Amino acid sequence: MNIGDRVVRKSYNKDIVFKIIDIEIDEDGVKKYLLKGLNIRIEADSVEEDLEIIDNEVVGEKDKVFNKKVNTTLKKVLLTRSVPGGNSATLRVIDNEVSRKEKKSSSIKNSELFFGRPGKILHIDGDPQYLDICLKTYKQLSIEAVGKVIAEKDQPSVILDLVKEVNPDIVVITGHDGMSKNISDYMDLGNYRNSRYFVECVSLLRSYNSNYDDLVIFAGACQSNYEALLDAGANFASSPSRVLIHCLDPVLICEKVAYTNIDDIVNIED
Repeated sequence: MNIGDRVVRKSYNKDIVFKIIDIEIDEDGVKKYLLKGLNIRIEADSVEEDLEIIDNEVVGEKDKVFNKKVNTTLKKVLLTRSVPGGNSATLRVIDNEVSRKEKKSSSIKNSELFFGRPGKILHIDGDPQYLDICLKTYKQLSIEAVGKVIAEKDQPSVILDLVKEVNPDIVVITGHDGMSKNISDYMDLGNYRNSRYFVECVSLLRSYNSNYDDLVIFAGACQSNYEALLDAGANFASSPSRVLIHCLDPVLICEKVAYTNIDDIVNIED
């Protein structure tokens, strides 16, 4: 197996497609493969015996399913914006045959009419490919966003300087994360790959600006220590119940925040 191969883990019922991003030899001489999710913000490692390479055709089919879900979600977001007071319930009665182009034009017009300028976003990501996808999606959603690729472990050392430089309304701190297997203490940051770095970033930002309305913070990735991130001062954190999140989940949360009036209450289902 080589770096770049697409693989699944047999011990996890082949539930997630990973890409091999590094190969290491541990102190016992065992070869370990460092993995990252293709569409999921998770990081893991595995021995070769537990991995199975999947062919490009299977990967392509999974990508089609993922892209279809993403496009459906984006269409729903734009439709919601195009209807004053729109939400998931009102969308059910909107004619689905109206063209996407017309919807996008209408959404931008109405968003400007009802909300003015949406919030500006600083998106810090440990994954360059995911950041590229996110920035393209922000553009599709007519949101001003500045993106920076920074390894999770280095994010705390630069977060304050970047916020002072960009002066954002919303900050996204993300990348990859994951839990150790068979852990008993879910609150111990030592049991997570990168949660401690996300928590440190949030703590630094809240020391800099303690107002939850002036500076909105989204932090975390797959299986991150959700409770610790909220305790540190994040407005939104992933992931409750240690669930997996898609690469665009932070974008969709921030879109809702950026385009919602501060006096409005958003239904949690939306």
